[in-house]
Amino acid sequence: MSPIAARTRPFRRSRNLVSVARVVLDTNAFLDCWVFDDPSARGLRAALESGRIGVVRSAATDAELADVLARPRFGLDATTSRALIERWQQLAKWIDVDLIAPIRCADPADQAFLDLALAAQAQALITKDKALLATATHARLHGLSVVTPHAAASVLLFEDRMA
Repeated sequence: MSPIAARTRPFRRSRNLVSVARVVLDTNAFLDCWVFDDPSARGLRAALESGRIGVVRSAATDAELADVLARPRFGLDATTSRALIERWQQLAKWIDVDLIAPIRCADPADQAFLDLALAAQAQALITKDKALLATATHARLHGLSVVTPHAAASVLLFEDRMA
């Protein structure tokens, strides 16, 4: 089995079995998709919500998201933050992370996203974080693309199927 085939999970649509890329979204990419409604991230959000791309999460990444959404600078009340987290938890598959990735991030706070990506055998880590993007070359050696939300369409090939 090819490395890419080994890291995809089946997603049932109608009667066909289709391979779906598995990705990790960092908190900044989540904010672009669901809080800021960034036009350059709308295609990514649509692909995630439709199931064309599978997304994963972990305890550490959920904690990071909850912490960021609670920050006053985003102006989100507790009800809105809770609704965003609940939506995320419905959308993203839970993964128990039991490894430390051999790829090291200069920012220890972002290491959890690399650990999750490798534990989940994700095809891509989608981020705008400079420290995570700096790991892209090393990550490719482990079969992981570290890309911006804007570049995700090209890497994951979902742009031609978008509504």
